[in-house]
Amino acid sequence: MKPKDNHLKRVIVDFKKLTPEILSLLVERYPDGYDDDNIITFKNANNETVEAVEVTTADTKYLVKVSTKLEVTMENYDEDDYEEFDNDDPEAVQDPELDPEAEDIEEDED
Repeated sequence: MKPKDNHLKRVIVDFKKLTPEILSLLVERYPDGYDDDNIITFKNANNETVEAVEVTTADTKYLVKVSTKLEVTMENYDEDDYEEFDNDDPEAVQDPELDPEAEDIEEDED
């Protein structure tokens, strides 16, 4: 039996490519943040291990790479911050202000 979402386009999204639309979907799907049970681990085309959280639209399954920046951005999400941007504008989502310890962790993840 085939999975019901087999027809969906699959897109891996790094924080740098995160759009207001995908961020909004993530916050809607994980209103209290995501935890280890929500994280999917897989190997990418370069055989690197990737950790991501999943969010699905009518035609696309997005796998958004887990990072400290993503976590902080989701925690501080306010849709009013994105009113002046197109939903598909990756320039709209800016790097959050991270404390120095969190930045060190982020660099280790890359």
